[in-house]
Amino acid sequence: MKILDLLSVKGLSFLLLFVGVAIISSSINFSQVLGGPKNQTFTFFQFVGPIAGGFLGAGVGALSVLLAQAVSFITLGSSAEPITFLRFLPMIFATIYFAKYSKGKLHSAVVPLLCMIAFILHPVGGQAWFYSLYWLIPALVLLVPENLFARSLGATFTAHSIGSIIWLYSFPSTPEFWIALIPIVAFERLLFACGISASFVAFNTVLARVETVAKSGMLHIDKRYVLFAKN
Repeated sequence: MKILDLLSVKGLSFLLLFVGVAIISSSINFSQVLGGPKNQTFTFFQFVGPIAGGFLGAGVGALSVLLAQAVSFITLGSSAEPITFLRFLPMIFATIYFAKYSKGKLHSAVVPLLCMIAFILHPVGGQAWFYSLYWLIPALVLLVPENLFARSLGATFTAHSIGSIIWLYSFPSTPEFWIALIPIVAFERLLFACGISASFVAFNTVLARVETVAKSGMLHIDKRYVLFAKN
């Protein structure tokens, strides 16, 4: 979807649809952020957020995620601190990665690779530098045949790279803290990638039906992931 499509009723409707789904999913807790405050949790937004880029494109998809996070920020009465707004970034860039994902286009992985450098240059991060090797994944999956799980894995590790850097540079930590996270991150991100993949298939199936009626031509429907499609 192009930004100019938002000037139409259908374009605005699709944007609001994704914003609404994102807001609802962000209100459903999935797990607590390890090592963070008790009120910091992962939500089902981790599963739904990135796929907006797949249907709406990078620009409009990122906008929908930004709007959803802004509405959640207002309704939850979060404090207007720099760290609060920085936490918008992981999902925005995960959405852009999911939208731009394509075999061989390594520029899509520039952000997580820069995060690797930023992590290693930090006094604490440099002592646990191997933690940042996770952020090679968004680049490596661009070298294998395109598939939904690889796309989802790249997106969730893109979000993880930015979130980790925000945490590293904003709060005190130790090398032991990051090392202890390594096996937990593997399990957590594999789970998120499965959730993103499942969400993408579900939305492809539903939105394919919507498009047969709306005939907007604005949504990027991937017919490979439409369940019960008629031949």
